[in-house]
Amino acid sequence: MVVYNKASDTSNPTGGHRLEDIPAHDPFVLAEDGTYYLYTSGIPRFTDLERSGVLVYKSKDLQEWEGPFVVFTVPDDSWAHPQHGTWAPEVHRYKGKYYLFVTLHNRDAILAEPPQVWNTNHLRGTSIAVADSPLGPFELLKKDGPVPPKEFMTLDGTLYEDEDGKPWMVYCHEWIQVIDGTFEAIPLKEDLSEACGEPIHLFKASDAPWINEERKPSVKQSVYVSDGCQLYRTKNGHLIMLWSSWNKDGYVQTLARSRTGKLQGPWEQLEPLVYDDSGHGMLFQTFEGAWKLILHQPFSFPESRAKIYDMIETEDCWCQAPTQIGHYSE
Repeated sequence: MVVYNKASDTSNPTGGHRLEDIPAHDPFVLAEDGTYYLYTSGIPRFTDLERSGVLVYKSKDLQEWEGPFVVFTVPDDSWAHPQHGTWAPEVHRYKGKYYLFVTLHNRDAILAEPPQVWNTNHLRGTSIAVADSPLGPFELLKKDGPVPPKEFMTLDGTLYEDEDGKPWMVYCHEWIQVIDGTFEAIPLKEDLSEACGEPIHLFKASDAPWINEERKPSVKQSVYVSDGCQLYRTKNGHLIMLWSSWNKDGYVQTLARSRTGKLQGPWEQLEPLVYDDSGHGMLFQTFEGAWKLILHQPFSFPESRAKIYDMIETEDCWCQAPTQIGHYSE
């Protein structure tokens, strides 16, 4: 069993771990050359790491996992603080190399604070690092700031290639800054080294009807959380975005669909996939061609664990396999 405490030894990985034993937040799976790579955050107070980083576990069958291996740590010469965390790590193969998208932070770099804004804003955003292997080590491409605009509080950036092969970073704009969290996209240079244009707006969290159906009048501050964006195209060419927010009972995994099949939308909101304080999921295919959804539940770390659901691809979306609704793969 993996125990996340100061005694955890990331320099001496072991095998035989099962998903229920691995503390995982914002899990991401890369299926490559017969191996599944599970990426998650490496947090100093729960591991033997001296600075924030990214961990990976390896598996041949999604049942037993070997690790953790350290593939990235926040360097001293970057805009991010090495002790302030790594969120939502994900690795994409692109043009023969492997690119890590990871949200970094610097709470010492204040963007704005009350009474100018309702809550203190600090520097947060997704950076991109590159390596020759899924096991790293990953090196930051841009050290002077995140890829989205520096004055934006952003998170959970992911790679999307449009119908013309142009790369984009799709990301969440923090509800802490804008109250009604949004999803935005910014074009990237061909080598992913930095942005090469202005961001565009996709949709806002409050566009989801199921969120507003639960709203009740109150004197409390109402916020709409945008989290965990991932984009996929169905076999019939429909563009789908997985994303997460909150309802009255906790974290929710939901999705949206572009009516035009293009990144610019407009986007329509679909019914949630998974409730029960579950979210920040991504889809992947097994080496046998089966679709899976991996997410974490519950929200709080280090209690959160990765769970895998069997999925079915329809003509215009994905849904849980009938035998798996409410259950996850062991």
